[in-house]
Amino acid sequence: MQIIQPPKNSGLAAVLSFLLPGLGQMYNGEIGKGVLILIVQAVNFALTLIVIGFITGPIVLIWAVYDAYKTAERINQQYMQQVANMGYQPVAPVMTYPQLGQGA
Repeated sequence: MQIIQPPKNSGLAAVLSFLLPGLGQMYNGEIGKGVLILIVQAVNFALTLIVIGFITGPIVLIWAVYDAYKTAERINQQYMQQVANMGYQPVAPVMTYPQLGQGA
């Protein structure tokens, strides 16, 4: 049995990663990548004392937002392919009503 990862909101992933770089990756299920980005941004914050962090910090932030968005899009595409391959069709419950003139 194959586990299907639920679809993700790519906009939410991007916003989370903008607010706290790495959080969007964690939302997408990439915990290790998210923690690594958090650590890199902490180092970048420390590097602002010697100016280089003002350059590397925004670069990592922009990449993290882009990566979170694209990863969520890829997860959604894989989800749709897996659902299509399973032949899954959402089915509404069938309600039967007696026909007029045929009784109950």
